[in-house]
Amino acid sequence: MSIAANHVFVLRDEDVLNDWPDDETMKECDKIVLECPSINKLPDQLKCPKLTFLGMDSNDPLMKIPENFFKEMKNLQVLILSDMNLSSLPSSISLLPNLRTLCLVECALGDIALIGELKNLEILSFDGSDIKMLPEEIGQLSKLKWLDLTNCSKLKRIPPGVFCKLCRLEELYVDDCFVGWGAEGNFSQESNNVAELNAVSCLTTLEIHFPDAKIIPKGFSFEKLRRYIIFIGEGSDWDWDWGWVREYSRTLKLSLQTSISFLNNGVKVLLKKAENLYIDEVKGVEILLHESEVRDYFQQLKNLHIQNGAVIQYILKDNGDVHKIEFQLETLTLKDLPKLISFCSENEGSTSISPQGTTLFNQKEIISTEDIIKEAFKDTYLIRFPRLNTLKLKGLQKLIGFCPEDYNVEFPTLKILKIESCPKLKGFIHNSKSKEIPIDAVFFNNKVSFPNLEKIKITHLKNAKRIWHSKLHRNSFSMLKELTIKECDVLLNIFPPFYLGVFQRLEKLIVIDCASLEEVFQFQVQGLEIEETYVVDSQLREVDLIRLPRLKHVWTKYHKGNISFESLQQVFIQDCWNLKTLFPFSIAKGLQQLEGLFIESCGLEEIVSKNDEGSDEQEIWFAFNQLSFLTLWHLPYLTCFYPGIHRTTWSALKKLKMAKCWKIKIFGHEESQIPNSLFLIEKVGYRGLKHLKLSEFPELVDIWSRNPQEMLDFTTLEFLEICDSNNLRCIFNLSMAFGLGQLRQMEIKRCGNLEQVIKEEGPITMVEEAITNSSKIISIFPRLRSIIVESCPDMTSFYMGSKLRS
Repeated sequence: MSIAANHVFVLRDEDVLNDWPDDETMKECDKIVLECPSINKLPDQLKCPKLTFLGMDSNDPLMKIPENFFKEMKNLQVLILSDMNLSSLPSSISLLPNLRTLCLVECALGDIALIGELKNLEILSFDGSDIKMLPEEIGQLSKLKWLDLTNCSKLKRIPPGVFCKLCRLEELYVDDCFVGWGAEGNFSQESNNVAELNAVSCLTTLEIHFPDAKIIPKGFSFEKLRRYIIFIGEGSDWDWDWGWVREYSRTLKLSLQTSISFLNNGVKVLLKKAENLYIDEVKGVEILLHESEVRDYFQQLKNLHIQNGAVIQYILKDNGDVHKIEFQLETLTLKDLPKLISFCSENEGSTSISPQGTTLFNQKEIISTEDIIKEAFKDTYLIRFPRLNTLKLKGLQKLIGFCPEDYNVEFPTLKILKIESCPKLKGFIHNSKSKEIPIDAVFFNNKVSFPNLEKIKITHLKNAKRIWHSKLHRNSFSMLKELTIKECDVLLNIFPPFYLGVFQRLEKLIVIDCASLEEVFQFQVQGLEIEETYVVDSQLREVDLIRLPRLKHVWTKYHKGNISFESLQQVFIQDCWNLKTLFPFSIAKGLQQLEGLFIESCGLEEIVSKNDEGSDEQEIWFAFNQLSFLTLWHLPYLTCFYPGIHRTTWSALKKLKMAKCWKIKIFGHEESQIPNSLFLIEKVGYRGLKHLKLSEFPELVDIWSRNPQEMLDFTTLEFLEICDSNNLRCIFNLSMAFGLGQLRQMEIKRCGNLEQVIKEEGPITMVEEAITNSSKIISIFPRLRSIIVESCPDMTSFYMGSKLRS
């Protein structure tokens, strides 16, 4: 509870109020805010003659406002009541002559006819409240400028004639919760005539839903509206972000499941002024608009979303009259248009006849564009989207391309491109005259420019074998940061040689379910390697490759040091059974920023390939000094990290998970010269390791070396899990257990032949010197909080020995 020096009284939800401040204190209050505090009851009168603002929120359904509560608040200007049960309004509310704003938010409302007494009210909101009928008395609020009926799901009736009386109303918000509008000429007591809104001459802001377009009068005018969100037609499923929609001034959604011939001048005014346009389920329309109509309808449009057009074949019809078309769009989404062939129809010259069909916007008179194009360029057609930053094409089953190849298309500001489930796409720019798919089909060619594109997502391509043409438009894709490719079944590679420099700003690469993909980064082709003068310093940070059954190379083998991936931080590889090695030697040498390496269910035999070119260095050393997380899971053919003498550091390793790596020894010692040891004790540092999980090693007999001096690297281990390793007889020897002072949790599961967790064997002089006669087993693991042993039928004891007793 607080009363500030500026006379503001605040109670929050954690406050408990037993007694209200004295009358002298309350008389000076200018503002009161009650945010769900614990209050026994409200006083009969709150004597606050200077009060201008009162906000009260209650989570007590039994809280009542006394009849005379507002009697001594003559100066009150703003009243906000939230989450309150108001079967009727207190009679004293009519004694607030200066009240300008009344908000009843998420309240249960009964008889609220007294609102009609608030003659000076300018703002009235029922947002989210339980109200079934708007009282006729609201028509008495002749000064009302702002009326909010949003989220009133139980509102069934607005009495006829109410809006006609609100002559000063400027802003009206009635969303799709209210559908009780009647058509022109319908004077039913159960519905409100839309034509009444024409009488509200000051209306500049409107949010409304007309469930049936036929109820909009032919002479209905929207000319004065400066801001609007208007839905026409039945509702449909939309990827709708209200916060994003409200960033723009004018939004129109046409969900039309009947003929569009009714579109009158009023609706066309909305189209011309709209910034957001959503078109849904337009029946009988094959072509959305003519070229010459772009300037009439789309010049203020920033976001266009078209979906569920059963027969739409083209968005733009080419009349051959215009050589340059500009759309001022910022986002374009085309979704679930099963017969869409292309964004624009094929250009066959100014004398050709374009595809015929019913159009959505059909003007009787078309003004010809003035001929300002030189004769030499009369056959050049350009479509520009100078402001478009997002383009989405989704669920377009017959789309063969965005535009025919006789168009040049420019997207100078496009940042996001998403193409999903468009299986018949030949290419972004397509040859509409050819029905055959080229043998070496390419998706992006030099007919389209993407100088600022940052994010691409492409899924379900069935025709393209390559993404990029050998000759790209200048500067195209040079700003690309994120690329996602999914379910493109005939794709052979991602990045061809000689173009790696174009994509060196790429930060994230995701490739999933591409059945034919063989290479990701191709450094050579037909025996030709990239020249040493060609330098690429890739900014790539994350690579995710999942379910690529024919993948042979992530990076093709390359020994020259002029291509670098030193920014790489995370690599995730899963279900790539044809992949035999992950990193070429030249790439692995530079991965000092790598933080996470996750390899699961792959055919890997080695992680780093052999350096076939030799090295001037006396010793091969891989430094993974930032690697914190390493997972090697179900790699049955993995035999080594690197097939040769080397040194590897893992100084930041915190979490290690290994399972089903049956051909590799986990921990070894340099002197043992065991060729299949993943971690050599003296050559590998992992002093920071905190989490270790080993699973499904059926041949594993010993996890650790028996030399106590080699165990010091595991002193930071906190979590240990050993599962499904039936050849293990014990987990630790005593010396090893004594060195794990930070161990907090231990889980041992399904180790069928395990007899003991700790086994005493060999000399234990060091242990005897370090512990006292009174030590218990807890002295070995002083921080241990949890031990889980599950399905180990041969286990006889946790520890059995002569030197320590539990």
